[in-house]
Amino acid sequence: MTDPDPFAEGERAARENIPAEANPYLDGSDQHALWAAGHEKVAGAIEARQSESG
Repeated sequence: MTDPDPFAEGERAARENIPAEANPYLDGSDQHALWAAGHEKVAGAIEARQSESG
């Protein structure tokens, strides 16, 4: 079994409408930054689609 990928976890959280504040990793850690980057990637894409259709 492999370690969880924080970037992929962040992407999944954004798809499931879990807020960025729910980042489970220690603030300032590499994992925290990766999770946040994954979350922002997906959340930004979702937001862009919503603004195009709205």
